Amino acid sequence: MLWTVLLALLVLLLLQTQLSVCLRELRNGGSSSPTFSSSSSSSSSSYNATQQRLPGAIIIGVRKGGTRALLEMLNLHPDVEVAKAEVHYFNVEEHYRKGLAWYRAQMPFTLPGQLTVEKTPGYFAAPQVPARVWDMNPAVRLLLIVRDPAERLVSDYTQVLHNRLTRHKPYQPLEELLIHKGHIDPGYKALQRSLYHLHLARWLEVFPREQIHVVDGDALIRDPFPELRKAERFLDLPPRISPNNFYYNTTKGFYCLLSAGHDKCLDESKGRPHAPLSTQAFRKLCHYFRKPNKLFFEMVGRSFSWC
Repeated sequence: MLWTVLLALLVLLLLQTQLSVCLRELRNGGSSSPTFSSSSSSSSSSYNATQQRLPGAIIIGVRKGGTRALLEMLNLHPDVEVAKAEVHYFNVEEHYRKGLAWYRAQMPFTLPGQLTVEKTPGYFAAPQVPARVWDMNPAVRLLLIVRDPAERLVSDYTQVLHNRLTRHKPYQPLEELLIHKGHIDPGYKALQRSLYHLHLARWLEVFPREQIHVVDGDALIRDPFPELRKAERFLDLPPRISPNNFYYNTTKGFYCLLSAGHDKCLDESKGRPHAPLSTQAFRKLCHYFRKPNKLFFEMVGRSFSWC
């Protein structure tokens, strides 16, 4: 009789334990299937720990400065996950009114300890953005990738021209937009986006200089690894990106990415031939940028080999 009671109690205890496991699985959103190994248990635990987090770093610009290349290269790091599309949260009122919950929902799923990075090059030149980013996270790290402002302007125009022609819409030649009565037109929007010192001054009114890392976009294209190593250090990431992650594609004329045996080149818009601009007009443009460039060099504490 005693043995029968003990056996019944043992069976009841086993059933209660199994029920507890099942209930825990249901609460965690997991499968009701039993776990057969420690590796599958670890995988399930990791999956349940993933969530969408606000970015710890933002690539704020500049437009046509190499932001997509920088984002894709940072994504080689195992501790980095990136937002695949430009979010335009802080510079588009319709998006900003939706609040931080909407912004977070645009981010990738990450594990604890991973860094979420988003890039929207339109942030850099938008006056309202620095204070809004600060309100989101005063400790966020900002990356600013810059290139020769004259070359950037021509690239900016080339993209707009391509988009217009794709939609079968006419567009003025660059020289007509850029030069008015023989002089550079300061009202041309693409030119204003290349006045880096004006935009950076607004960011420095809100964020300390050490919170903004300047990436040399021209150097990133010539030899990506040194610039990526500097970015890793700025983001407090362990050094995981190596020269073996890059190879030069002679057909495309720029570096492509290599990771886990798979290669990836940036889309066809990268390396697109620039729209024509006369040598005389380009010289005027370079002369116009000399003083703004000097002011920018003083602000960032370094100089660049620009025209």
